[in-house]
Amino acid sequence: MDLTQHLLRTGLRHFISAPTSELAQDEVARVTGQPIDPAAFADAVAALLRDGLIRDPIRLEDQALQCHWRLELTPKGVALARSLAGA
Repeated sequence: MDLTQHLLRTGLRHFISAPTSELAQDEVARVTGQPIDPAAFADAVAALLRDGLIRDPIRLEDQALQCHWRLELTPKGVALARSLAGA
């Protein structure tokens, strides 16, 4: 399974939210039990975003003082993640 599939499955089952992409990568690695190369993580996130499978992970929430990183699947991403998970 490639990293994009790991991210989809992780996004389906876990709420990943972090102050930075680096900390988000660490959290995904912790949840999946797999070490993640930073360049591969950036490439996988970019591919998922390009394919419309996740929402833009960098957000400035209302009343926030800084941006935040969050893994959130789109409906298309949820459907694909469910098919990968056999649900």
